[in-house]
Amino acid sequence: MEPKDYLVIKIDGDYAVLKDIDTGTELTIARALLPEETDEGSRLHWEELEYTVM
Repeated sequence: MEPKDYLVIKIDGDYAVLKDIDTGTELTIARALLPEETDEGSRLHWEELEYTVM
């Protein structure tokens, strides 16, 4: 898969709602898969099955 960039729009307990910056598609991801410093409003980059904070 190609790299993607996301915006964290909501954190709800153990899950975060991400919005694909290019398409606007929303998806729910377990917070355990995200970097510890992720917070609402964070921008994330996904590549090679790993999220990093931009």
